[in-house]
Amino acid sequence: MNWRDYWNQDTPIYTSERHKLLHYRLIATDIIGLIPSPDAAVLDYGCGEALFADKIAAKCARLTLSDAAPLVRERLNERFKGNGRITVLSTDDVADLPDASFDLIVVNSLVQYLSLDEFRTLLKLAHDKLKEDGRLILGDIIPPDISPVTDARALLSFAWQGGFLRSALTGLARTAFSEYRKIREEVGLAQYSEEEIIDLLDDAGFRPERSLRNLGHNQARMTFVGRPAQALDAEDLTER
Repeated sequence: MNWRDYWNQDTPIYTSERHKLLHYRLIATDIIGLIPSPDAAVLDYGCGEALFADKIAAKCARLTLSDAAPLVRERLNERFKGNGRITVLSTDDVADLPDASFDLIVVNSLVQYLSLDEFRTLLKLAHDKLKEDGRLILGDIIPPDISPVTDARALLSFAWQGGFLRSALTGLARTAFSEYRKIREEVGLAQYSEEEIIDLLDDAGFRPERSLRNLGHNQARMTFVGRPAQALDAEDLTER
């Protein structure tokens, strides 16, 4: 089994329904804070269940939800079928969209499941699909020095604040014997230092910077912003 197969099923990654709801609400709130204007076109690439996508769509002109898992897309289509601002696509179908389509592309908690070649391909795709003044957001990047213990502490802190501590403790114990643990040991998770992400974004034609805050609850992980370099170079020439 690979990561794509794993996510194309019901998984125990969330310790309770409350955990899932609070997680997706926080991510939606973070994405809303990144939308540059009410007229923006936004792509959430690798969106997962995106339970509060309607809240995001209300703050922009167009929201495209893209996920590799057919089961996830089926549920998204059912949940948001009446919302004319939301489109659901396979990640493979994003390549067929016109270039320079989006003001904001968000890739959250996905990079760790990609090979380096897949990550490079995604960065090129994002560069092509962004408008000249658009932004790419890479969220929840796992640094090499982070441990599962650090992730567990972040979850328990989130659970304490969110009122699901008991289910979080039970869920952590369950994860130790879960399919997620097995595939993580067999396939692994991609981890990158800040310098490595900066270099990869730079190679893909972005002007990168690290955000002060990670998307979501785990502040031991990292978020990066990439802006198309050619647009910034043109701005520099104009100012001169």
